Amino acid sequence: MRSIRYSNNGKGHIELKDASVTFSGPGGQKIEALSATNLNIEPASFVSLIGPSGCGKSTILNSIGGFVELSSGQILLDDVRVTGINPEIGVVFQQYALFPWLTALGNVMFALKRFRMSKDERKQRAYAVLKDVGLQGREKSYPGQLSGGMRQRVALARTFVSSPKVLLMDEPFGALDAQTRVVMHDILLRIWEAQKSTVIFVTHDVDEALVLSDLVYVMSTSPGRIIDCIKIHTERPRKVGTVDEEFLKNRNRITNLLRGSHAAERQI
Repeated sequence: MRSIRYSNNGKGHIELKDASVTFSGPGGQKIEALSATNLNIEPASFVSLIGPSGCGKSTILNSIGGFVELSSGQILLDDVRVTGINPEIGVVFQQYALFPWLTALGNVMFALKRFRMSKDERKQRAYAVLKDVGLQGREKSYPGQLSGGMRQRVALARTFVSSPKVLLMDEPFGALDAQTRVVMHDILLRIWEAQKSTVIFVTHDVDEALVLSDLVYVMSTSPGRIIDCIKIHTERPRKVGTVDEEFLKNRNRITNLLRGSHAAERQI
């Protein structure tokens, strides 16, 4: 079975224009989860959001995905306003959200049900993408028979098989051990470089953000806001685990920003 050829039909340009989110807390108290935010995320770019808990990373992600409604401002996908869940936006969470009664193959095939293709074509595409994530031979295993890393590979395959324009990833590797994470980084970068979806990746891990991204947006809490943007100049394709002078410089810069953010949060 040959590897799948990915095609997301181009674009995947995301714009946030004065996008803000305010939630209602206990007793009707207003909680500003995200202050007015402007972002321009180019098609096929890989962008990471990093910051302390409660800084609005997941709120941005969920707003782009159409799961959280903005209080003000707007979000555009290819110049069209996001008003709800969009099938051209794929999502991978830390929790695998697989159907336990379906095999790995069945979970991936399920993502293709909305397309006009035969069952045989769905099956061929599912087999191919499972091979791409390193699960050849485990297609008929159920989620309960797979390790955490393997389950997350199935989740990746299920999302990538439909070739989304935009891929939202909310700490997808946070529950994995360090060695498995490195493997997942390699798999993610290899498939992303073939498909070129626009990826917005939420993480708490500075090294993970630097390895994967074109741009790293650093966020601060109270209220959630972007305080810096770091452009990563390391050429692609990248070798996971490579540490050079620029990597160390960017790591120190982000770490110092996060320390300052935590210090400011403690004073509030």
